[in-house]
Amino acid sequence: MTFKDNNYWAIILGGSSGFGLATAKKLASEGVNICVAHRDRRGSMEKIEPHFEEIRKTGVKFLPFNLNALTEEGRNEVLDNLQKELSGGTVRLLLHSIALGNLKLIAPEKKDNKKSASDILAEKLGVDANKIREISNELFADGNDEFIHLTDATEYNNDTFIEDEDMANTIYYMGTNLLTWTMDVYKRKMFADNARVIGLTSEGNEIAWKGYAAVSAAKVAMESVSRSIACELGPHGIRSNILQPGVTDTPALRLIPGSKHMIATSRMRNPLGRLTTPEDVADAIYLMCRDEASWINGNIIRVDGGERISG
Repeated sequence: MTFKDNNYWAIILGGSSGFGLATAKKLASEGVNICVAHRDRRGSMEKIEPHFEEIRKTGVKFLPFNLNALTEEGRNEVLDNLQKELSGGTVRLLLHSIALGNLKLIAPEKKDNKKSASDILAEKLGVDANKIREISNELFADGNDEFIHLTDATEYNNDTFIEDEDMANTIYYMGTNLLTWTMDVYKRKMFADNARVIGLTSEGNEIAWKGYAAVSAAKVAMESVSRSIACELGPHGIRSNILQPGVTDTPALRLIPGSKHMIATSRMRNPLGRLTTPEDVADAIYLMCRDEASWINGNIIRVDGGERISG
């Protein structure tokens, strides 16, 4: 099945990298016209443009907007231009994949005086602990995840801490903004009769990662908003769901303190022996856009190869 004959569009917020870009490519290959909103520096476009050209070569219509999609002005610019371009088409998918959140600690990290694994091993072997750490760091950087406990511990910023404005902005940017966009597309009557609204959450919705408090709150807010969309806009033909990818090596993940250790831990515990990829998630989003998925509404669906259930 392809969507070539339906004149469907996908609006992808955060579509220049990671999950958003992978989804744009996947849906374009299946005949869905693509409208991407992203915010990147001019210097970054040299790397992004080849990916956008790949989308254009599929033959679908492609509208990229490099702007702040989190402002009313940015949102109106995207939707005004898309509305002119629709030509009888409709929006099959609204994907919210914006990663703009605060990653400050809520309190200083308290150091303990316990010996590290590398210190204990060095003492037993009668060698220099710094050498143990140096070698372990090198092996760990090369993808030998088993050395995780012998590497340097994650360092956090103990100088600045999260404030109310940081929390509020993050909850809007990565959470309730899903509803803002959904309602604007709905009010303009741009949604297809069998439309999909999809947001992305993470395992941090239940697990407390250091420095992730604001993003965690935002993810939970998005999940709540999605359920309300599913309930109240369901009668209007809109299905709303949240996907929960496993740990994925994206630019957004690399900003999280301790991301290297998070990657190693996830890779070791995943039953399928690898990390989730953006393409894994794009494939799932494509499946959610098919007619056969029309009875899936108001859910949080894991796309992680079994990572979450493996402890």
